[in-house]
Amino acid sequence: MAQKAKKGVAKANVTTLNNLHIGTLTVNVVFILCNLLWKRRSLLAYFILSIPSFIAEFVLERSGRPTFDPTTKAVKSSGEDLAAPGLTEYMFDIIWITWFSLVLVMLFGNWGWLVWGAVPAYGAYKGYGLLGMARGLMGGAQTGQMPEEQSVAAGNRKQRRAA
Repeated sequence: MAQKAKKGVAKANVTTLNNLHIGTLTVNVVFILCNLLWKRRSLLAYFILSIPSFIAEFVLERSGRPTFDPTTKAVKSSGEDLAAPGLTEYMFDIIWITWFSLVLVMLFGNWGWLVWGAVPAYGAYKGYGLLGMARGLMGGAQTGQMPEEQSVAAGNRKQRRAA
């Protein structure tokens, strides 16, 4: 049963990675052709702002590509699940925002790169939320104060004994 699950994850990962590589190749080739044949766009901005997308794609490839036994063709490792939430999801978001920005740059000019600013802004938003949660968890322990829920429950001992 576990082997069947590994095969399912491996098959899904191969499909996802192949679609990701085809999409990246298509969008980047079309951008370069439009840049050479139609309108000139900033290649410096293209190279700098595409680096995070290429790094994310490389990390997804290395961690998600399944490995097979060459003699028996059996799945050795299915790779990390590319449908997992968290950092994997964020790396896909970086790639898709970069693709969207490339399309906007082709259509509307270098102002399309401003959409790419959503990536660090979203990262800062999520980081601030995590920092706030960490402060909330550590704040009560560091100052010696108890959260309101615990102090209210501690003050009413008769009700706690009855429960």
